[in-house]
Amino acid sequence: MQGNFKALILSYKNTPVEIRELFALSHEERAHLLQTLPELYGLHDFLILSTCNRTELYYSSPQNVNEEIIAFVLRMKGIFSKGKTYVKYFEHLLETEKTVNYLFRVAMGLEAQVVGDIQIVNQVKGAYQQAADHNTAGPFLHRLLHSIFYANKRVVQETSFKDGAASISYAAAELIKTLSNSFVSPKVLVLGLGEIGTDAVKNLAGNDLQITLSNRTADKAMMLSKETGFNTLDFKESKGQWANYDIILSSVSVKDYISLEDFKDYQPKGIKYFIDLSIPRSIDFAIEQIEGFSLFNIDEIKDKTEQAIDKRIAAVPQVEQIISDLINDFGEWSQEMEVSPTIQKIKSSLEAIRQDEIKKHLKNASPEIEEFAEKFSKSLTQKIMKLPILKLKAACKRGEADSLVDILNDLFDIEKHQEKIK
Repeated sequence: MQGNFKALILSYKNTPVEIRELFALSHEERAHLLQTLPELYGLHDFLILSTCNRTELYYSSPQNVNEEIIAFVLRMKGIFSKGKTYVKYFEHLLETEKTVNYLFRVAMGLEAQVVGDIQIVNQVKGAYQQAADHNTAGPFLHRLLHSIFYANKRVVQETSFKDGAASISYAAAELIKTLSNSFVSPKVLVLGLGEIGTDAVKNLAGNDLQITLSNRTADKAMMLSKETGFNTLDFKESKGQWANYDIILSSVSVKDYISLEDFKDYQPKGIKYFIDLSIPRSIDFAIEQIEGFSLFNIDEIKDKTEQAIDKRIAAVPQVEQIISDLINDFGEWSQEMEVSPTIQKIKSSLEAIRQDEIKKHLKNASPEIEEFAEKFSKSLTQKIMKLPILKLKAACKRGEADSLVDILNDLFDIEKHQEKIK
């Protein structure tokens, strides 16, 4: 595979969350890097992917400028005191084949914390769109990303790798969406915004649901509210308002925080659902004694996620085979791209010869003869071109294109004709 595609990677696999947070790049910061680094370091095919689990920068360049990029990001972030200690967390991919394979695996969800993560491919699409908006995506990156998106389409259609909810927070969000169909305008309350609660809320973002967030630390609820557009409710005041909500998701780490006693004055009026994601359990199972109350606990949700994960893991070999097929196709294309300038030069050389001969032999020819000669000579040069191009493409697949390019240069005397064309 041709090219100089490289990657600079900071991921959850070897980097603690507090350091990943330092290097998380906002939309504006990514835009600044896309505008600045290509000119500064001669980069092209430049893509930036930044999520809660990874910050990754992909680029094409003959030179390895990973260290320079790290230094630039440190300066941009204002990280000076411990900058050198963070360098060790970055992984460097410097070979095109490894970088391409890794980006395929990331986009498919093979490198995700939750195997088969269905959100990551959309995050890659967002990164690609931003690269295209800033003109940092060249033919190589365009073709690569479209190959990746096609691979994802095949994975969805041909395998069970993306089936089911494979994380507790995602499963809880999907359950809320399903339960919401039982109501005309469902009111949902999320109590507790730890890691699971926050992830569940983010998975609900963008849905047409009336969701209210309540957390002991009000600032965290406010920050998540700004991100998602959901309402907030004071945590202390929420206890007296639970009866007003149709669905309550709790991840509060207090045993039986919601109990039967809290609803002693409740007058049954339809159904109400509770989802308990806490250990110890924060919702007393006895509340199901109340008419219309249903409780889903974490074990029930875990069973579903474990089944989904087992199915996804079983489908991994199929996913890897699809990736391998598409990488082979992409590799052939990228090799052909390397010889396309030679093909264009051969075409130009033959066209120059054709036009010279037409001018030489048709000085006093009639329009009918000129038209015939044009068609005949063009058809002839196309047939002459066909075999060298087929041979050149075949040589690309064998990795022997360089020697054939030299032979074709000599055979068609390309340099001489290129000078003449100029």
